[in-house]
Amino acid sequence: MFSTNSSDRWVVGLVLSLGLAQGVLLGQPAKPSGGPEPTSKLPLTRLTLYSSGVGYFQRTGEVEGKAEVELRFKVDDINDLLKSMVVQDLGGGQVQTVTYGSRDPITKTLKSFGLDLTENPTLGQLLNQMRGEPVEVLWPNKVTGTIVGVEKKSQAVGENKVVETEFVNLITEEGLQSVALAQVQKIKLLNEGINGEFRQALGVLAKGHDTQKKTVSITFSGQGKRKVSVGYIAQTPVWKTSYRLVLGDQDQAFLQGWAIVENTSDEDWADVDLSLISGRPISFVMDLYQPLYTVRPVVEPELYLSLRPQVYTESLESKAAGATQNNFMRDGRFKGAQINAQMQLGKQMPGSTLSPDVASGALALSDGISAVAEGAQAGELFQYHIKSSVSLGRQKSALLPIINDSVKGSKVSIYNARVQAKYPLNGLRFKNSTGLHLMQGPVTVFDANTYAGDARIDDLAPEQVRLISYGVDLRAEVESRATAPLGEVTKVVIRHGTVVLTRKLVQEMTYTVRNRDQKKKTVLIEHPYQSDWVLLGFSEKPERSRDVYRFPVVVEAGKAEKLVVKEEKLTDELTELSNSPDDFITILIKGEKATPKIQEALKEVMKMRAQLSETTAQRTRRELEVAGISQEQVRIRENMTKLTQNSELHTRYIKKLDAQETVLEGFQTEITELKEKESQQKLALDQFLTRLNLE
Repeated sequence: MFSTNSSDRWVVGLVLSLGLAQGVLLGQPAKPSGGPEPTSKLPLTRLTLYSSGVGYFQRTGEVEGKAEVELRFKVDDINDLLKSMVVQDLGGGQVQTVTYGSRDPITKTLKSFGLDLTENPTLGQLLNQMRGEPVEVLWPNKVTGTIVGVEKKSQAVGENKVVETEFVNLITEEGLQSVALAQVQKIKLLNEGINGEFRQALGVLAKGHDTQKKTVSITFSGQGKRKVSVGYIAQTPVWKTSYRLVLGDQDQAFLQGWAIVENTSDEDWADVDLSLISGRPISFVMDLYQPLYTVRPVVEPELYLSLRPQVYTESLESKAAGATQNNFMRDGRFKGAQINAQMQLGKQMPGSTLSPDVASGALALSDGISAVAEGAQAGELFQYHIKSSVSLGRQKSALLPIINDSVKGSKVSIYNARVQAKYPLNGLRFKNSTGLHLMQGPVTVFDANTYAGDARIDDLAPEQVRLISYGVDLRAEVESRATAPLGEVTKVVIRHGTVVLTRKLVQEMTYTVRNRDQKKKTVLIEHPYQSDWVLLGFSEKPERSRDVYRFPVVVEAGKAEKLVVKEEKLTDELTELSNSPDDFITILIKGEKATPKIQEALKEVMKMRAQLSETTAQRTRRELEVAGISQEQVRIRENMTKLTQNSELHTRYIKKLDAQETVLEGFQTEITELKEKESQQKLALDQFLTRLNLE
């Protein structure tokens, strides 16, 4: 051993730290085990965006021989990748493996190596983990030996000052040696296995610095240069649409549609074949990336009992596993000029002349703009395929014209009391004659070369007709008045003693439409649709949506028209005859809707109820008389306690009590007979009502 001053120890410590960080002092780096060298990333060549918030990304490129392709993905996209990735070697080769970084906590991964780096160990702690390993130490003499351990010793430094210093103990050919770590200039591991494990652990630490992204490696095996493809689903912003609609005087309008596409990824789109899918395929996220561990019980072995492992037969529902590839993307690429994402609406090109529409001040959306998309069915969905390749920088968005065509439409005013109680709305009934599927979105409406308002449309298939409204029509006014529903009994039925009264309710709503415009108007009156009400007085069924009827009312200039909507509904009222009052049954007997048989049956019910009531009344009277006599006897007995037994009054009380007892016995017998009669009458009435079924 030899001593060094503080500056020497600082230099040695700095060199040692840098050396360990760079991995240059612990022997040669571990060599690859014959695997392919990673190639560059596959470029993005095709992208299909869905209105359900996902996109299908396809990357295509060339590899040669046995090649490994590395792709970087956000951690949040790994689950979609594992669920949907389609890998193809289109040149006759084979896809060997697809590997990706585990989502296990980095501490769990580090603990799997021979050297534990989870707690940021010091050099002494690292060497203590290497006990029994051969090393070469330069301090400054070169010493080769085996690590026995690391210990701390107290050393005097100056006057009255003691510091602790770590020493590594080695066994060499000359015997045991203790080396102060502060004096060590270099340590080399002679065990290549431990050296490789150490470097792998350091590599895991380095990759763990970027926790937001993971590397996916794909190994292709084959001969020569070949074309390979990787496709997968990833979350993307929902592509959107917005429209511009120019109204004309005739039954024609011009519709222009723009797709809003956003590249929120960390990669530029360069000459990408882009398709936009209108529809809502079901898409979900399943956590396939997170490792799942089950809790297993700890079982103590029973040495005295030897059990054979159990074999369980296969279930009859088990099926052989197989993999299929659903190549739903079309082959081939569409060539074309790159789209300029900064196209301006109606921008005049240099050297061009103004069209007659522009020169006259008319708003002509078709000037300078043409649709860059081709529409086609894609299974059950609809696809807009951009005819030209698209280039869009990362974190950029673009407007792409996808529709530029005329549509059929006629102006109407739309009135709905729930929307606006006084005025109808300016609207348009138009037919999607573009042959394309229109996805939902906002519509900016221009009328007479002027902004007229905004509207919205839902998804609209080709040839479908839809209404839109874009402003309040102040030149028309609608007043709606409703009458209270009136009801009358139309039918009387008895089912098992229950009277069913069928009532017909009738209600009216009167709409008065006033046209203050100088031209004729068609006003669509939207009246609430109720499934249990039936329209009356209309020879033809009106147009009906899910929630409303629509009645067209044509009103001449300066005139007023009325629309009366009458509806009826049949309702049933149920009343138990056993609980109903006599007045109710009397009304039914005198009413016109009950049939003669029902009237006769109800009269019989009234007769039986009267007999039952009379019996009940007789029993009640006798019970009251018994209660009165019993109360009188209590009074007499109280008085008798105050009299002598031989007195005249005492004797009279005894005679009276004897007479009352005779009366009470007769009443009790009569009450018993009345209760029996009452029970029989009630049973007869119940049986009669139960069997009573009359139309």
